[in-house]
Parts: sequence; C-alpha cells; structure tokens
Amino acid sequence: MSSLRRRKPINESSDSKHKAEEEDEGHDDVDADGDDDVNGKNKKTPSKIKKKRGEKPPKQPKWSCMDTCCWFIGCICITWWLLLFLYNAMPASFPQYVTEAITGPLPDPPGVKLKKEGLEAKHPVVFVPGIVTGGLELWEGRECAEGLFRKRLWGGTFGEVYKRPLCWVEHMSLDNETGLDPCGIRVRPVSGLVAADYFAPGYFVWAVLIANLARIGYEDKTMYMAAYDWRLSFQNTEVRDQTLSRIKSNIELLVATNGGRKVVVIPHSMGVLYFLHFMKWVEAPAPMGGGGGPDWCSKHIKAVVNIGGPFLGVPKAIAGLFSAEAKDIAVARALAPGFLDNDIFQFQTLQHVMRMSRTWDSTMSMIPRGGNTIWGGLDWSPEEGNSCAKKREKKNETQIADQAGSENAVCKAKSANYGRIISFGKDVAEASSSDIERIDFRGAIKGHSAANTTCRDVWTEYHDMGFAGIKAVAEYKTYTADSLVDLLHFVAPKMMARGTAHFSYGVAGNLDDPKYKHYKYWSNPLETRLPNAPDMEIYSLYGVGLPTERAYVYKLSPHAECSIPFKIDTSADDEDTCLRDGVYSVDGDETVPVLSAGFMCAKGWRGKTRFNPSGIRTYIREYNHLPPANLLEGRGTLSGAHVDIMGNFALIEDVIRIAAGASGEELGGDQVYSKIFNWSENINLQLDEEIPVHSSS
Repeated sequence: MSSLRRRKPINESSDSKHKAEEEDEGHDDVDADGDDDVNGKNKKTPSKIKKKRGEKPPKQPKWSCMDTCCWFIGCICITWWLLLFLYNAMPASFPQYVTEAITGPLPDPPGVKLKKEGLEAKHPVVFVPGIVTGGLELWEGRECAEGLFRKRLWGGTFGEVYKRPLCWVEHMSLDNETGLDPCGIRVRPVSGLVAADYFAPGYFVWAVLIANLARIGYEDKTMYMAAYDWRLSFQNTEVRDQTLSRIKSNIELLVATNGGRKVVVIPHSMGVLYFLHFMKWVEAPAPMGGGGGPDWCSKHIKAVVNIGGPFLGVPKAIAGLFSAEAKDIAVARALAPGFLDNDIFQFQTLQHVMRMSRTWDSTMSMIPRGGNTIWGGLDWSPEEGNSCAKKREKKNETQIADQAGSENAVCKAKSANYGRIISFGKDVAEASSSDIERIDFRGAIKGHSAANTTCRDVWTEYHDMGFAGIKAVAEYKTYTADSLVDLLHFVAPKMMARGTAHFSYGVAGNLDDPKYKHYKYWSNPLETRLPNAPDMEIYSLYGVGLPTERAYVYKLSPHAECSIPFKIDTSADDEDTCLRDGVYSVDGDETVPVLSAGFMCAKGWRGKTRFNPSGIRTYIREYNHLPPANLLEGRGTLSGAHVDIMGNFALIEDVIRIAAGASGEELGGDQVYSKIFNWSENINLQLDEEIPVHSSS
C-alpha cells in the first residue's frame, strides 16, 4: 500500500503547486518524478478530498416522517419497559398504600366480606364468555405459522399480530363460503378457567370474579368455563367441536358430583345469546338438538345470571359490519386523517379487519333484533326525550329508582331521531321524514369496479358493488332497524347468506308455527320461548351511566376505489341530541344500550308472557358507573363499563350471593337507575299468546 501513497513534489514552482492544488479535487495526480510504472502507464493514487477554505460542509441527510415515527415508537417502548420494570420492582403493597393514603381504607373484596358473614360455596358455577374475550390457539397452520403450534393467536400478548400480521389475519379468518375452517388451518378455543380469566396480561375478564368465589370455598371442581370458538355461529360450534354437547355433559357432571345441586350459569356479553341458544338446543330432539327433553333446564339450572347481555342486539355491530369502525375508530380517523386508510407497509388496516371480521358468523348474532317495533322508526324511538346533559343521582341499591320525577327535565331536551340508526348527513338525521327524498337501493344495479384489480389481496364485498351500488346506498338517505338487514344483504351478500341461515332478527307472530323449531331462531328472545322451568330465575345485570352508541351519521369516503366507501362523519356534533363525532349516544355500558340489556327482563319476560309461558321470575340489577378515584385503582371497583364491570364489587357480591343460594327477592329485587321501565312501556309488543284465526268456509 506504500506505493500508492502520494509523494511530495521536489523543486515545484509556485505555479505547479497552485495547479496541483486545483487538480487535487476529484482527480489522481501523476508521480512528480515523471517515471512511468512497469506497464508504461502513469501511476495513479486514490484522491483525497481536501476541504478547501470557505467550502460548505456536506449536506446532512433529511429527517423523514418515517424516522420520526420510529423514534416515537422507540421512546414509547423504552418508557413502557421502564415503567414495567419499576412496577415489578415496587413492593406489592405499595399501590394499595398510596391509594389508601389518598382515598382512605379500601373496602374488603366481596369474597372476604361474605366469608366473614358465613357464606359458603353451594351451587356449582358455569361461566360463559362473550365475543373476543376467550383465547384461541393454533393446532394446524400454513407455512408462515411455523413454530406456533398450540400458541395463542387470540388473547395473551398478541405478539403474532406485530411479527406477522398478514399471516395472523389469514389464520384468524374463517372460510367465506362455509363459515368453518379454511383448508389447512385449525384454530381452537383454549380450555379451562385460563381460557378467559385474562384477555391480555394485566387485563382481567373473569379473574376477579373467580378469585372472589374461591374466597368462599369454590375451586376447580365446582367451577367450569364453557369456552367455545366465538367466531363461529352458535350451531356450528356443535357441528365442528361438539361444544354444546360438552357443556351439557359438564353441567350434568357438576350437578351429579355436588349433591344434586343445580348450577348457576353466568354468561357475559355475547355469551348471553349463546346460552339462550343452548337452552333451546339441549331440550330439542336430536339430531338438531341435544335430546335432553323438555324438563332438562328445570332439573339442572337454578339461575341464569346474565351480565351485559345484548338480548336485542347492539347498533355497534352494524357500524362494525358496515364500515369496520365504531366510535373509537371514527375518532382516531378524525385525529389522524388518512392514517388507517393508507396502505402502510402494504397492510391496509381497516380493509383487512373488515375482510377478517366478515368471516366471523358470530358478529351477525348481534345485529339489532325486533325491527322498528323495538328500535323505533323514522319519527319515533322508545328513548324519545333522552337527555345526555342530566346527571344521574346515586339511588338506594335495593330499590327501583323513582323514574317519574325526572321526566320534566328530560322533556325539555331536544330529541334525537334514534330510530334512524344510519343517516347519510346530519341534515338527514334531523329532518322531518316527509322532507327526506329517498331512492330505494334494493333494485339498484351495482355496476363494475376496478378495485378488484388494483387493491392487491385486500378483498371486501364493496369491491363487487361498483360505484353505482355505492351511490344507491347513499341515496336511500336513512336506515331504520327494518331496512338494516336489507342494507347488509345488499353490501355483503355472501356474509348475510351465511348469517341468515343461522340467525333471525324479527318478532314472532305465532310461536306454535313449526318453523320456530329451527335453530336459527333459538338465540332471538323475540322468536322463541324460555324453557318450562318455573323454579328457575333469570337476572339481567348491566352497567349504566355511560354514553353508548345508538345511531350514526355517515358520509361517503372520497377514496372509494380501494378503501371502504362509507365512514362515520366525525364532524357532526350536537350536544342537545347527544351527537358527538357522528355518533348518537344513549344510556348504557358503552357497548350495550339499556334498551337491549333490560327490555326482556323488564317487560318481554316479566310475568307469564308468550315468551315466558312458565312464568320464570326475572330481575334487573343495574350498576351506576363511577370511574376510579386515581390511576393506581386500575379499572376501578365501581365501573359500569361492559368488560370492566366484571371487577365491580357490588356485582360480584350479588353473583356470589346467588351462587351461595340467595333468591332474587333476598337480593332486594330490582335495582334500577335508568328509565328502562319507561322506555319498555313505549314499545308496543304483543305479550299474550296469539289465538290462531281459522278461515271459515
């Protein structure tokens, strides 16, 4: 390498020095002694770039948006791990010490309190988890899922979502034609109490209730988690996994091994509908049913304690199926316009979410039921006059709240048209029905779209609609519960073809009609009868005091070719009608409106009705939401939110008392803070058995 070094010229004149300096930048110098190398060519040396006087420094690389994002994510991760380290390093009693220093001594957990009162385990307990809260694990997968055998794809840390998102979406999706496993993929529910005790590390679902039941003597042999694949339609859980048969066998085993004591069943969220289906299935004759006979429920079930039950569906399900969003996602879109719609790393977020969730038949079980009879029409709704400005006062926990005294304040409020569950434009949502010009979409020609060839592998049925079909949907202007099912048939025909084979959304005329023996009606409380079990009790426990989605203002998306063509109009606001960020809200638990959670126990099943011919006693227990006093309380012990209520001390105490043998009357009967009884009276639903009319000759 020494021969390549630059030699200092000898006896150079000042001119040659100046010339050498000029030629030094970007060129190789010739040896000063003029000698050629052995090949007869001038010997060249690598140039050394010398910094000239006054020369500008080289430009620094530009700081891109991607760099900012990476640094931002890195800072969040470092902060998170630091906080996690500090949390694990602190003494276990420190959070309780700080909380007690701020708020005073904490009350005993319900299990400890009731153990001091002498309560002991009595009736076996069966938990029925809801949608998305149960863990799912991989048993067979594609090549991209190598090494994930029996690892959780849903629940736990969700690590595979970040490591291989497209592979995860592929394995979490079901077959779009059958609603069952795609070829070469088997994802199955986790079994045991661990299936749904925690949704993710630190985020409890059933864990707090299980721990408090254990305080009074419950253990694994007296508790059973009825885990199932919540993606499947209810009947398909039996077809593929024989889950309904397993639940039947386990309940029979619990009764037999616990001295003949009947079980207390505790379903949560969609698990409420799943167990309603089970009670019809178990008594129906084989092969469609379980063949248990008409008195199986009477012999094996003491009480069904429903928590946050969407008996009549939830409007939130419509927003999810229609545009893959709800209030939270709509707000996120408003804060970061275009972020969720962009093709980031070739992963179109909402489109993939829609493609995946539309293969889950269970989501269609929560489409609003009862049509306009329950949810209202263009000009009326049961919640008419609802006010979001009035504060709810804490009332006696053992008495029904006095609802009549609040009517004066409510009537002064500007009323929203809650019956218009979807409206295209705020002006349409507020206009008189006579002023709305609507063009029926049902017979519209969908046309063609170029999206199928330009959107890679992201498939939604909107790509098959064409721009003419999208325009037809918007020109119908507003949709009530009666027309929503037709709307979903129009925008997602494959999905709804599967859905309507397993679920129904109407109100039964004559329940003696043989068609109601089909399993598609079993999870609809308005199209089926409760079991003949007069000694059984049914409870509806749910939170109130939180704004809950009831209706939506939509607009057309400006980027309709590759993105979802409709989205919630987050610019629509009106405090007087509880409209915020394009969402009309009513009272509820943030997911299930009071009307859906409470109507059946308040009116539909109250006393002997055609839906409850044996007169099973029904009770409503509402829990007014109170946020945690400080951050160290976590999700709080007085929460009324849809999942957080599972840690509500008052609810847990009620559940334990029922499991230990208390009746609804011993609990104090109904406990109501909302106006569920008033709203139920606004619904004109036939409750007496219809007398068949025979035509005369």
